[in-house]
Amino acid sequence: MIRLPFALAALCLSVSAFAADPFDDKFRQLDELLPAGSTIRTASGAPGQAYWQQRADYTIRATLDEANRSIRAAETITYHNNSPDTLNYLWVQLDQNIYKPNSDARMSTTVAREAWAKPRNPEEGLKFDALRTTFEGLSFDGGFNITAVKSGGRTLPHVINRTMMRIDLPQPLKPGQRFSFEVEWNYKINEQKVLGGRSGFEKFDDKNDLFEIAQWFPRMAAYYDAYGWQHKQFLGAGEFTLEFGDYDVEITVPSDHIVASTGVLQNPGSVLTSVQRERLAKAKSAKKPVIIVTQAEAEAAEKGRATTNKTWHFKARNVRDFAFASSRKFIWDAQGLKSGDTDVMAMSYYPKEGNPLWEKYSTQAIVHTIEQYNKYSFDYPYPTSISVNGPVGGMEYPMITFNGPRPTKDKKTGELTYSKRTKYGLIGVIIHEVGHNYFPMIVNSDERQWTWMDEGLNSFVQTLAQEAWEENWPEMRGEPRLITDYMKSRNQVPIMTNSESLLQFGNNAYAKPAAALTVLRETVLGRELFDFAFREYAQRWKFKRPTPADFFRTMEDASGTDLDWFWRGWFYTTDAVDVSVDSISEYTISSQNPETEKAWRRKLKAAEPTSLTDQRNKGMPRRVDAHPELKDFYNEHDDFTVTNADRNKFNESQEKLEDWEKALLASGKHLYLVDFTNVGGLVTPLVLEITLASGKKYIDRIPAEVWRYSPSKITKLVVTDEPMTSLSQDPFWETADIDQSNNAWPRKLTPSRLELYKTERGGNDLMKDFNTKLKTKEEKAAEEAKKDKETVPTVQ
Repeated sequence: MIRLPFALAALCLSVSAFAADPFDDKFRQLDELLPAGSTIRTASGAPGQAYWQQRADYTIRATLDEANRSIRAAETITYHNNSPDTLNYLWVQLDQNIYKPNSDARMSTTVAREAWAKPRNPEEGLKFDALRTTFEGLSFDGGFNITAVKSGGRTLPHVINRTMMRIDLPQPLKPGQRFSFEVEWNYKINEQKVLGGRSGFEKFDDKNDLFEIAQWFPRMAAYYDAYGWQHKQFLGAGEFTLEFGDYDVEITVPSDHIVASTGVLQNPGSVLTSVQRERLAKAKSAKKPVIIVTQAEAEAAEKGRATTNKTWHFKARNVRDFAFASSRKFIWDAQGLKSGDTDVMAMSYYPKEGNPLWEKYSTQAIVHTIEQYNKYSFDYPYPTSISVNGPVGGMEYPMITFNGPRPTKDKKTGELTYSKRTKYGLIGVIIHEVGHNYFPMIVNSDERQWTWMDEGLNSFVQTLAQEAWEENWPEMRGEPRLITDYMKSRNQVPIMTNSESLLQFGNNAYAKPAAALTVLRETVLGRELFDFAFREYAQRWKFKRPTPADFFRTMEDASGTDLDWFWRGWFYTTDAVDVSVDSISEYTISSQNPETEKAWRRKLKAAEPTSLTDQRNKGMPRRVDAHPELKDFYNEHDDFTVTNADRNKFNESQEKLEDWEKALLASGKHLYLVDFTNVGGLVTPLVLEITLASGKKYIDRIPAEVWRYSPSKITKLVVTDEPMTSLSQDPFWETADIDQSNNAWPRKLTPSRLELYKTERGGNDLMKDFNTKLKTKEEKAAEEAKKDKETVPTVQ
């Protein structure tokens, strides 16, 4: 500890090093990266007075051919040119063409050589199902078969460019005009568990199929001010950029099927029994889910095969897409809820293989999601919200979501049981996929371009909804501490990378943006400012198409905070948060009183360790002890004796000081110069937990602007009323600091466990392996039975 002269103490109130690199400006504004504000998109992040977007209305008539697992359909698209531009052609998405053997997605696929070599860990090796998918993809005759493109009875010239189709207009489509045309097509439905994808069919052991149908019709590509035509090829990762419109859809399926769909059923009297209609009416005002089709009824339907068809008629207003699911295996439950002024029916469809999990949690999770997301964005505006259990693990469409987790069958009892991970995985994926109805089904960002704008924002709100489900929810994404391993990895690209070029897709587009927004909400802005700004963004851009700049600017505009440093570091770089507490120097202000100061110095001298020589010389005979007459004044007084001259000098100096200066000298404050290094490169607020000698603790929250003059090294002055015994940076692990080992003074030990393993001897005994008895099926079955007896029950 150092005693500060009074003048030097005042100087240290603004201690900071100058930047070593004057051009490394972490707080440089984003003006050179973001487009200039305009009358279409304002510089504040709001839609401008000249904002416009296109519209596409659809009338579709489709037939599901269960036996051949195919779709045959025709549609009429009415395209509204609300832009100020004259269009000579239109672009249409043909997403099913990703299943053509020569698609860009398939032809541009690469492999990890490590998986083909013999790996040390079998989990890292090539799997049976992976190779099966490869072989099946080469032989599957997938993709759209377009049989007609017409308008007014005349064939329209068109060109198919892989997953896109250009339609040449008979005459230019001027601003304010609309154009209608018809398309006829058919395609084979992929087996989802073999070929993957966001839709497909699942076949069961009982010889029934369950169909989840999406990206199933030619859809208008988006045309908008910031990008023009969004006709980037569909490669599988970048999802879909679509226009809003109204849908009138008739779906013909086997008469024993139940259909779940986007929109509202128009003909319940034709496709539902009177009992099912009565149950639905009851569900509208029920406090818990009501079963519409029971498990017993679904199991009875599984045993037959209808020879007739029914047509289900749905209408949906102001949606950007349309999907449906169909199967005779469906159990169906429903519960009504109020969302603002809208009456909503939350509904779940699942085979018996989904119980007991789905009946207990699915519809409850839908209701919970809408209640929670409404708090942070806007009231859910659609009349239905559906969760379907099928082969797709998790995928969203307007009013309907496909969700995968199911129980597993116990080998011993044959009962369906589920683990803790499956339970929370199901609730979490339903929250996530239903949440996508807000982002991007309503806040209609360009998914083909920026995955984080829907996945990252939605994953963030998902964490808020999960935390409101129950205390101690097993966190998956959103917590800053959970993203640190990714942020210190090398295989990264910035969040602001196109969807198809992302590395570590889940971490980059889901987890890191969610963690970033948590840091922004909890540490940078605080909940009040953040929640107001985030809700403002959702309200401004519902049923419109925002860009990243619109999000960044709205959050700044509505919070009243310059966040360019935050967007630059978290979204445009791969820098990490890693703040090191390098050193601490202790100072107290000198009182100038010789009685106090010399006593202080005497105490410091006494605290010094005794030298080894003095330790060994202790007790040895000394001349002055034998001859005391040799002692004088200096033997009785040391360097810390206060003299009258000292006292006179102090009294004279005090007469020159004003009262406030005397009070400052007598304050007894403790001053600490704390040196910090920004090892990771990402500037961050400092969150300091300070512990005092009395045991008292308090938190100092220092804004990120502390780094504005020197983004790599700074010195901060900490003033306390009593001695400080320790200091910790980021004590709650809230900033995503990737290295906690350098965050404390004094340094903390890192606990771990050392695992010891018994040496394995022998091995590589070819003769023994050759003579090993070949096991029969009966012996293998007996071994499995023995294992089952030793297995702990899986229900948690």
